[in-house]
Amino acid sequence: MSFADLGLSDKVLQAVTTAGYTEPTPIQAQAIPHVLARRDVLGIAQTGTGKTAAFTLPMLTMLENGRARARMPRTLILEPTRELAAQVVENFDRYGTNHKLNVALIIGGVSFADQDAKLTRGTDVLIATPGRLLDHFERGKLLLTGVELLVIDEADRMLDMGFIPDIERIVKMVPFTRQTLFFSATMPPEIERLADMFLHNPQRIEVARAASTAETIVQRLVATGGEGHAKRERLRTLIRGEAELKNGIIFCNRKRDVALLQKSLVSHGFDAAALHGDMDQRARTTALDAFRAGETALLVASDVAARGLDI
Repeated sequence: MSFADLGLSDKVLQAVTTAGYTEPTPIQAQAIPHVLARRDVLGIAQTGTGKTAAFTLPMLTMLENGRARARMPRTLILEPTRELAAQVVENFDRYGTNHKLNVALIIGGVSFADQDAKLTRGTDVLIATPGRLLDHFERGKLLLTGVELLVIDEADRMLDMGFIPDIERIVKMVPFTRQTLFFSATMPPEIERLADMFLHNPQRIEVARAASTAETIVQRLVATGGEGHAKRERLRTLIRGEAELKNGIIFCNRKRDVALLQKSLVSHGFDAAALHGDMDQRARTTALDAFRAGETALLVASDVAARGLDI
């Protein structure tokens, strides 16, 4: 199967070809026709399966007709973290090169004034984190009554981060007649409940068993004695023992541990940067861009980097 078989517009197909893609991934092949048919979709897919393009490509095709109005976005994509939201914008930039659509990114850590200006111009695609979206709504700068399509991405991550009350509130603000696309890597009972509440007769697409590990991942468990210093010493030994290691992400479950470990690694001669939620947006973007570009070998991160980053 090729992208040409999915019902996408010529403009989108041309952009996909220019980007160097020839065959859709399973989630794209299964989801795109249903999105174009304006059906609700419940997608269960791991990171790395091409899920973002599964909703970006058909949205571009559907948005070729119609026009945005001031402060009333036509479509809304909700993401749990600033980094994931920015990554979706990159997808629209890549595949929407033949379109003249207004895409706005609404996240924390960025000037309200700049975001207000984008909303005032009219927005075809609004990509946002829940908290900042509600901030704009409460300030009277945003109306959601014109939303035709709502995407709730990484729903289980939203649950982990405590965003579900915000999501429920936002859903009540958009029209009942909207089309909804709901994606999650796992399906705990609370996420099943939300899917039942938000979706109408959805097409369920499951390209991998929920909460399963991607086939390209090898998992190992390493036992360490003690805490703190002993763990950091063991980690340094592991890194030094991997002769072919070019880059790596090291996760910590607390922000203060991220900062402590990053400083420790740097003091022992390692090239390491930190990424966590208490950093300002400029610093977070700089750290992630440097890691992507290969300028930084190790990224010590909290769970803000735990899902979906394209590196």
